[in-house]
Amino acid sequence: MDAGSQLQFDAIPVATPPGGPLAVELVPAPDPWEVARRLAHLPHLLFLDSAEKHGERGRYSYVAADPQSFSSSAVGEPESKPFESEQADLQLFHLASITGLPPFQGGVAGLFGYELNRAFERIAKTPLDEFRHPDIATCTYPWIVSFDHSQNRSWLVATGFPFLDRENRPKHAQATIQKVYKTLTANLAYTPRTPQSCFMPAADLPASSLCPQFPLPNFPGVTSNFDREGYEAAVRRVVEYIHAGDAFQVNLSQRLLAPLREHPLELYGRLRTLNPAPFSAYFDLGDFQILSASPERFLRVHPDGEVETRPIKGTRPRGRTPEEDAALIRDLASSPKDHAENVMIVDLLRNDIGKACEYGSVRVPRVCEVESFRFVHHLVSEVRGKLRPGVGPLDLLAGAFPGGSVTGAPKVRAMEIIAELEPTARGPYCGCLGWIGFDGAMDTNILIRTFTAGRGWVQFPVGGGIVADSDPAREYEETLHKAAGLLRSLRFDV
Repeated sequence: MDAGSQLQFDAIPVATPPGGPLAVELVPAPDPWEVARRLAHLPHLLFLDSAEKHGERGRYSYVAADPQSFSSSAVGEPESKPFESEQADLQLFHLASITGLPPFQGGVAGLFGYELNRAFERIAKTPLDEFRHPDIATCTYPWIVSFDHSQNRSWLVATGFPFLDRENRPKHAQATIQKVYKTLTANLAYTPRTPQSCFMPAADLPASSLCPQFPLPNFPGVTSNFDREGYEAAVRRVVEYIHAGDAFQVNLSQRLLAPLREHPLELYGRLRTLNPAPFSAYFDLGDFQILSASPERFLRVHPDGEVETRPIKGTRPRGRTPEEDAALIRDLASSPKDHAENVMIVDLLRNDIGKACEYGSVRVPRVCEVESFRFVHHLVSEVRGKLRPGVGPLDLLAGAFPGGSVTGAPKVRAMEIIAELEPTARGPYCGCLGWIGFDGAMDTNILIRTFTAGRGWVQFPVGGGIVADSDPAREYEETLHKAAGLLRSLRFDV
């Protein structure tokens, strides 16, 4: 969308239940990326982006901005309590959703970073945290532009938050719809909000303040917090821990880093084109921006309390020819090591969601199925359950955080080993990003294949699960396979 262009569509009122949100259908449905760009001048833009369209795992997208409230905190801050402000808004304003529309129709959305783990378990701090990201950064959004890709339809939904009374809430919701519709259809230039200083190379955090950096071979300007020898040595140390009985599997990562030379939203536009994924996202925290091409769902809760999680374990690169690609799929599908890794995490997640689910409701309908993405093939399983009465989505998130597929098993010991061996804090990486609706539903991703932009840099850690028979050289190469789409987005040909 260039300067001076317009989005053109009609707003057709939708029948809604008494006391529920108000909605209009946007006809014809606009492009979600163009809507996100149109709203980029507003604070805290959120784009939950099914860039890879799929009938099941990539059906919906959402755009929101200009939230009613924004909350940001770090574990260990005075009087901080995880989820306190989020829970308050959700308990204050419960609202049934409109049947037939995409499920997120207003509520809390945002980031839950990896180091939030210290709020739930006694995990030591990683030695160095140069960037000091918030562990939680969430917004309460009273309106959403939503998209159903399977029907090629779009809606603008407004809840009337924070008004509780039946007289003022619909009036406020209607005024919100009119305001957002006017913004979407105005003849405005594309003016993203992010301050210029956030993407000036090393403007705020000079290289001298970083942990020791090692050049990534063949990628000038990209560095890592490990050199290859150091990463392979860390893999060998994990294997020693496993043989000693400390753990069965540990997810080890290296953090890649490059100067950020463009607006983060433009980088995200290239990422979603070159590496489309079903759980992609862009979220503007203000000081930082999250740009994710995640293939992995973490936790989903349906309005009826049905819980779903889809762990990924097992990776192969895409082949250069159809024959080579098919051979790599067969190799992944028949690999005892990858199956054992995946099943191990399935068992961990059965336990994690079981803390919040009804006894006997946890089941595994899919085990170790191959799913193919732009640059890799993955083994994916599915675990389901049903929330107990009186237990909500944030209770489930607290009991299962962070995702077992990005920690290892047993989870607490794996996280202790990660904190010991990884030189720097993970920040958003391996946490999650998603939404919790006013109706009690939730959907979150795992923040892998993710850029974090801010303080003059773009970070993109990559890792893999280490088990007893892991080969250090192969594990290092696997991290680069996972980084391929991100490196291409930075205009490196891999």
